[in-house]
Amino acid sequence: MKKSSFSFAAIVCLFFMWGFITCMNDILIPELKEMFQLSRAASMFVQFCFFGAYFVGSLIYFLISVTAGDPINKIGYKKGILAGLIVSAVGCALFYPASTMNLYGLFLTGLFVIGLGVTILQIAANPYVTLLGEPEGASGRLNLSQALNSLGTTLAPMLGGILLAKLGDAAHIHIPYLLFSGLFLLIALLIAIVPLPSFQNDEKLESGAAALKDKTLLLGIFAIFCYVGAEVCIGSSFINFALELIPDLPKQSAANYLAFYWGGLMIGRFLGALTLVPFKSEVQRYGTMLLVALATFGVLIGINYLLHPDTFSPKAMLPYLIFIVVNIFAFMVGRSESTRLIAVFAGVNIIFLAAAMYLGGYSTLWFLIATGLFNSVMWANIFSTSIANLGKYKAQGSSLLVMAILGGALLPPLQGAVADALGGYHFSFFIPILAYIYLILFGIKAEKLQKL
Repeated sequence: MKKSSFSFAAIVCLFFMWGFITCMNDILIPELKEMFQLSRAASMFVQFCFFGAYFVGSLIYFLISVTAGDPINKIGYKKGILAGLIVSAVGCALFYPASTMNLYGLFLTGLFVIGLGVTILQIAANPYVTLLGEPEGASGRLNLSQALNSLGTTLAPMLGGILLAKLGDAAHIHIPYLLFSGLFLLIALLIAIVPLPSFQNDEKLESGAAALKDKTLLLGIFAIFCYVGAEVCIGSSFINFALELIPDLPKQSAANYLAFYWGGLMIGRFLGALTLVPFKSEVQRYGTMLLVALATFGVLIGINYLLHPDTFSPKAMLPYLIFIVVNIFAFMVGRSESTRLIAVFAGVNIIFLAAAMYLGGYSTLWFLIATGLFNSVMWANIFSTSIANLGKYKAQGSSLLVMAILGGALLPPLQGAVADALGGYHFSFFIPILAYIYLILFGIKAEKLQKL
């Protein structure tokens, strides 16, 4: 038990790091848009290259597994994780020549390589976490891991905004990425030293796409596509949209609001992990969830205020408390069942996005921010549900699910093109609404398949 706990603690550090580096893209987009005078659609090529790497890397992995057997199962999860860390470090290092030569294309190349590294990490680390304990606790462990991932995505707008604001131009934008490169290499060294369970399967793995025979996985692939695409659409467009909506809003203030969008994922994932903890009564369960949510909200308030005392107003964040209560009520409706929570949370986000499109001013921003709370458990619940019955083919199934992160590459540029056509982002949020409609259908169908 202690060994599994130690291994789990070592692995969740990876979730934090790739969460941070992923959310840095949201800060990069407005900076690069301004530096290179890009259109809304062109600026979204940041996400196209980063998340497109997930598709390319996962496709290569899947083709290898089909023709020669599952690579992760052969070399072990630990070596797979190390490979992902080293590739990510190389991608971050490419920001140095990109900034010195002032080439947008080279920035995109660096982001693509980082994405390839994170792809390998995703393929190896997500199923690895599901194996570190009892099967019934798999989604809970993933939710907790994703909560640490969300801590990274929450801190990135706060710290990344400060770094890029001080650096100010493409000639210095490489500096934080060189730091990230060093951190990836340091984590690789730690992982190499830490003894981790191998979980290499002794069963013979025949070549072929055996994982694709599972109906739930097939549905889950497109569910991941839609979930990631919707989540990235909202996060990527948020700062530019906030500045369109409220022209006198400082860019750093917009980044502060964005931190609460990503912070919502962290809060929701902590709550998702608590739904699987045994309590004496439901009153105690939801009371604890409320206290944890309020405590995490308080920490977010404190960190923001310490970092940005001139641009951050704690009082202005109080409306968020309403959405926290709504989130806990949605957990009650979902009854801690993974598939039901997917459908319920997707339904709430459709309502919030519709309200954001109808309203204006700060009300619109709050409804967009609140969707983060309801995106929270999507990844863990979709992922654990989709690979639950794959047995020795979990890594192959994982590669297919990670391939579906392509949604984060395709939907944001599509939303950007729609926003260009409409003269602004306001009504472009019907793109993620369509994605959430499918997630409702997935939640309902996956629940039925589980009962067969």
